[in-house]
Amino acid sequence: MAVVHLGNRRITLVAGSDGLCGVWDEHVDCRWIAERTGVSALTGLDAEARILFGPTFLRVTKADDDVELRRTVLCPEGEHPWLLIRVEIRSRTTGRRTLTEHWDVQPRLVNLEFGPPRGDTPPDPATVVLEEVGGDRMAAESGPLTIERAVDLVAGQSTVVWFRFGIDDGPVDVGVYDSSLRRLRERLPRATSERAPEAAAEIPWHAAMLTGAACADGVLGGHTLDQGSAYSFRHGFNGAARDPLQHALPLVYFEPDLALSVLRNTCAWGGPDGDLPYALDGRKQPWTRRFRPSDQNLWALWLAAEYVLATGDLAALDQPVPYHPVHRAGPVPLREHLRRQFRFFVDEVGLGEHGHVRILNADWNDLAIVESGVDKEWMVEHGESVLNSAMAAWVLPVYARIADAETAAQARALARDLRARVSDEWNGRWFRRAWGAGPIGDNDLWLEVQPWAILCGAADDDQARDLLGTIDRTCRSRSPLGARVRWPGPGEIWFSINMTLVWAAARYAPELAWDEWKRMSLRSHSAAYPDIWSGTLSGPDAYLPPESDRPGETWAMPEMGVAMQAYPVANLHSHSQPLLAFLRLLGVEPGSVERLPGGAFSAGACS
Repeated sequence: MAVVHLGNRRITLVAGSDGLCGVWDEHVDCRWIAERTGVSALTGLDAEARILFGPTFLRVTKADDDVELRRTVLCPEGEHPWLLIRVEIRSRTTGRRTLTEHWDVQPRLVNLEFGPPRGDTPPDPATVVLEEVGGDRMAAESGPLTIERAVDLVAGQSTVVWFRFGIDDGPVDVGVYDSSLRRLRERLPRATSERAPEAAAEIPWHAAMLTGAACADGVLGGHTLDQGSAYSFRHGFNGAARDPLQHALPLVYFEPDLALSVLRNTCAWGGPDGDLPYALDGRKQPWTRRFRPSDQNLWALWLAAEYVLATGDLAALDQPVPYHPVHRAGPVPLREHLRRQFRFFVDEVGLGEHGHVRILNADWNDLAIVESGVDKEWMVEHGESVLNSAMAAWVLPVYARIADAETAAQARALARDLRARVSDEWNGRWFRRAWGAGPIGDNDLWLEVQPWAILCGAADDDQARDLLGTIDRTCRSRSPLGARVRWPGPGEIWFSINMTLVWAAARYAPELAWDEWKRMSLRSHSAAYPDIWSGTLSGPDAYLPPESDRPGETWAMPEMGVAMQAYPVANLHSHSQPLLAFLRLLGVEPGSVERLPGGAFSAGACS
């Protein structure tokens, strides 16, 4: 059974290919309200269902020779914590039948579960309602909810009955159904491209999946926009902090208010020292036990700069943003949050013996230290990340454009030094990945550092072209879904890294860039692996390469109790990164363009 996650800015509808639904709410913690439930039944109608997945709705149609029932379950636009259900009955005969609407309320907290699901009840389960709009109403914290009503059918006519299921936030106006669909059409971006015709369908779909995963945060303010997939829905945490920041980057250009809200929310994870925790657990408490990455501040500085440079909204920097309640510290302006994060990156993360950014126990790659082959404790103390140096060499000058004069000067000076350090890591074929007891990545190509070396200017023009050719012959060879993260293997195919590859290649090898974007597409996965549901309408954060024993599926680490394969859809990297990569293909970079008119990712530049 396959599922697709659809939503508004508060509730998530988990729509199944069997027509059943789940409801997820991350307002105060990671919780299921309902799982695999939600049925409209009409007496005498027993027919196979036809399923349609829309950008914010599920439609189930059943029909026989006498009657057709069309049931649409919609997440209305805005922050409504409920689903609106429209049941339309078209009859060819006259008579009376009984319509039954049934849901099961099944509250379940998901919090750091790395084994079998525990099934914990949330500490404060919400009261959930099922009501016929203008008619009967039932409410419960747990258990079945059923409403029956007689329907008088007239041959050749249609009857419409409305229901609501979810958390009651006030009266319902069924006019929200049409207004929501109209607003949806207006807000989703459009795209056309002769080089990538699939963009016309995929860009608005990705935007709907991305924005539909947002949830108003009742604890920290703003909106969450976490990875989803196995991380949230199976294991019960929101992490890493870099991820919502990365997901929000394309939103700067078509829903900038949401991008800013996500930035403010993620900054509020941290403390007054400028540190951002790796993740929040299922109860929205800082979780730092497993990973201590050294790159997270860079993503906040990047998103803030991209937002301000695109919108001109300097006033946002002066608005107060809280810190996580565990720190018992008062709010400070957003610009001060960012300054303190910059200081934390400089003073606490710092540089190592070779002048590169320290790796701590991870950088972007949570398993970088394990995969380095160097003793873990030694690496945590002395290891250096060329990846973080290259990324910082690009991010810091961009951040400097919105920082105070003293901070800007320091950021630019550090970026110049790091750029030179990264340049020195060219080994004639590619850039080294890190430093441990010696250089790491001399004999194998680690993809994640290579695009950043190009983007930050550490690679000269000849090196950039040679490097992209090497990547094409190695990491991309015979891989229908895009470049592998390592060569020789093992190397999965990561949306987050291949976005930067598209971006860097757009400057020197446009044909490669467009081809890599097409390999990221849902269309490419469906063509290469038509029998695998994940990757059809949504996907994981990474795919296994064609030489693996499960090509086109995703990773599992049973020794750690973690598996993306346990919930291989609704990861926001599979939606945000194609969007951001497409923008970069069009030349949209920080300060290059304001919000795109009408949400159009338009044609001329990409034909």
